[in-house]
Amino acid sequence: MLARFILIIGLALAATPAVALEVVHHDLDVRLEPEAGTLQVRATLSLPDTAGDRVGFLLHAGLDPQPETPGARITQTRLSADGSVATYRLDLPPGVRRITLRYGGSIRHGVTRGNEDVGRERASSRGNIGPEGVFLDGAAAWYPYLPETLQAFTLKVDLPAGWLAVSQGAGPGAETEGKRIRVRWREEQPQDDIYLVAARWTLYRHPGDVAEGQVYLREPDPALAETYLAATEAYLARYSALLGPYPYAKFALVENFWQSGYGMPSFTLLGSQVIRLPFIVHTSYPHEILHNWWGNSVYIDYAHGNWAEGLTTYLADHWLAEERGEGAEYRRTALQRYADSAAGERDFPLAEFHGRHGGSTQAVGYDKGMMLYHMLRLKLGDPVFVAGLRRFYAENRFRTAGFPQLRKAFETVSGQDLSGFFRQWVAESGAPQLVLDRIAAEPAAAGWELRFRLRQAQAGFAYRLDVPYALTLTGEAAPRSGRVEMTGPEATVRLELPGRPLFLAVDPRFDLFRQLAPSERPPALGRVLGAERLLLVLPAAAPEPLRGAYRALAQAWAEGQPQVRIVEDADLQRLPVGSAVFLFGRENRFLPAFRKALTGAALDGEGLRLDERRYPLSSHSLVLTARDGADRVLGWFGSEDPAMVKGLARRVPHYGKYGYLAFGNDDGRNVLKGQWPVTRSVLQVPLAPGAGGASLPPRPPLAIP
Repeated sequence: MLARFILIIGLALAATPAVALEVVHHDLDVRLEPEAGTLQVRATLSLPDTAGDRVGFLLHAGLDPQPETPGARITQTRLSADGSVATYRLDLPPGVRRITLRYGGSIRHGVTRGNEDVGRERASSRGNIGPEGVFLDGAAAWYPYLPETLQAFTLKVDLPAGWLAVSQGAGPGAETEGKRIRVRWREEQPQDDIYLVAARWTLYRHPGDVAEGQVYLREPDPALAETYLAATEAYLARYSALLGPYPYAKFALVENFWQSGYGMPSFTLLGSQVIRLPFIVHTSYPHEILHNWWGNSVYIDYAHGNWAEGLTTYLADHWLAEERGEGAEYRRTALQRYADSAAGERDFPLAEFHGRHGGSTQAVGYDKGMMLYHMLRLKLGDPVFVAGLRRFYAENRFRTAGFPQLRKAFETVSGQDLSGFFRQWVAESGAPQLVLDRIAAEPAAAGWELRFRLRQAQAGFAYRLDVPYALTLTGEAAPRSGRVEMTGPEATVRLELPGRPLFLAVDPRFDLFRQLAPSERPPALGRVLGAERLLLVLPAAAPEPLRGAYRALAQAWAEGQPQVRIVEDADLQRLPVGSAVFLFGRENRFLPAFRKALTGAALDGEGLRLDERRYPLSSHSLVLTARDGADRVLGWFGSEDPAMVKGLARRVPHYGKYGYLAFGNDDGRNVLKGQWPVTRSVLQVPLAPGAGGASLPPRPPLAIP
C-alpha cells in the first residue's frame, strides 16, 4: 500500500517523475492518547537549501500548527474538498532552513467498508487514533508534508504502557517510564511517506542474516510468530540474492485491527484473520516482502503508471507457482481474470494503472502487468532478464521511477531496442486475439510438410508477437517446440518434418498476453460475478429463514454494484440473454435449466455427485457454475443452513478462479474446490485420427544466476 499516492493524487500534487527529489528531514516527537483519539507533536524540519524562504505544506485539518522558530509564520491557504487536509504557507526568516513547530488534535476517521467488487468487501482508513489501534500514513497528513519531496526521519513516540509503535526503518528502541513507554524509530534513507501504527502487541524478534525479523501480534502466539520469522529470513535471503541488498534494517509482520493486506517500507500490516490462513505465509507474505524492492524503495512514478504490482506479482506469486510446476495454469488463470473482468469497455492501458480498486484494475495492473514481465523474460532470457532487474534496482533505489526507467535498464543490459515492446504492452489497451486456420499436413519427399496460418483477429493494430507452438510427430516421444514471429496481422508457417504431424498446439503454456478463446475459458465464479451485467435470482418458494438468508446475501453482493440486479424467480418468465445469472436455492424454479447446463458433474435432489463422490445438501453448502447453450454463464448456490449462507457471503467471491465449491455445514470448512477442465481449444488441433495432444513439460522456474 502506497498511501502517499492517495494523498498526492487527491490533491493534484504528483511528484516530478524519475528524479532524485529533495529530501526533508523530520525530527518528530509524538505523544499519543489512544483513548482520547489525539496526538501532540513537536516537529523539527530540516529543509533543503533550495527550499527558499516561503514553502507550502500539508497537514490534517484542525491540528493548528504553531511555529516555535522566531520570525516564522504559518498561514492556512486552502482546505481539501472533503475538509480533512489543510494546505499551509510557511514563511521563514531569511536563510533559515530548520524550522520547529507544534501541533495537535484529533485524527479519528475510523475504518470504512465497501464493496470493491461483487461481494468483495474492502476496508480502509484515512487515519485513526483510538483504543483499538493507531493507523497514520500520508493520507492522514499527520506530519507536515512538503509537495514534491521525500522524507527522512527520527521518530519518538510516547504511549501508554503496554502499547508499542511501529514505523519503517530501525527500531524499536523502547523505554518504560511509569505508566508511559517511549518508542524510537529512525530511517535516514529517503522515503515517500512516514508511517506510524500502534497497538497493544507482543513483540517477537530474530536477528537474521539479512535483516532483523519482527512479528507484532495482538495476542501471544509463539508458534505463529516463529512461522513468520522463519519465512521472513528465507524470503529476504531469496530476493537479496536475486535483486540486490535488502534496503532496510528490519522486516516486520504487524497485526492490524481490521482485515487488511498492506505493504509498507520494512513492514506489512495484515489483518488477524489473514495472518492465520495457513497459505498466506507462502503466498501474500512473500509478495509483501518483495514490495520492499519494488514500490517501497524504488518508488512509483504514477504519471507513467504503476509498474510495481505486476513485477511483484511475477517475482512472488508467479515464481512460487513455477516452482510447484504450475506456472502455465497460473498464467491461464490470469488471462481468464482479464477476460472476466477487464476485456472490452472496462479495459485501459497499463500506463494508466495506479492502484487496485476492483476487478478490472486488478486484471490490468496485476495480471497484464505480470504477463508483461513474463514475455520480457522469454524475449531476453533468464540471465539478461535478471541483470535488467538488478540494474533497475541499483539505479533507482530511493528514487521515483517508471516504465521509461525500467525499459532503459533492460535495453542497457540486452543491447536491444525495446521501445516497440513497451509501447504495445504498456501504452495501449487491449490484447491480441489469435486464430489458427488453413492447416494442411501432406507427405513430402523428405517426410511430411505442415502448413498453417496464424491470424490476429482483434480490432485495432496488429501486435508484434513471438508465438510459441508445440507439435507432436509419429515416432517421437516428446513434443517439438518452436516460435512464429508475427510482424503483422498474419503469418503463414511452412514446416518440413521427418515424420507425420499428429497434434499442433499454439501457445500451449499460455506464454502470451492474449484474449482467451471462449473454449479456453471454462465457467468459473469470477466469470459470473465479474460480468458486465449480473442477475441474482432468489427462490420465492424457499422456506424462511433460508429465503431471508439468500436475500441478505444477494443484497450484500449487490451493494455498490450498479450492474447487479436482484429478482425473485416468480417474477421471471425466462432467464435473460446477455446477462450472467446467479441462482439461489434448490427451490429455484430455474434450477432444471442449470442442471441441464451442468457438465462434468450431476446435481440432483440429494446434492452434488462429482468424480464418484457425493456432497449431499443435508450436510454441505454448494456453489457451482455452468455454461448453457446460449454461451450464458450461470452460477448456483444451494444450502439448507441459513447460518452457512450468511457465513459464506463474503467468502465465496474470493474463490473466483474455481468452477465448483463445497463447504461442510458442521464447521464451514472448504472441502471441495476445483476448475472445470478446458476440454477443447481452437488453438489446439489434432492432425491425425486419435492424436492425443501436445503437452510441453513445465518450464524451469526463474533461476538466480
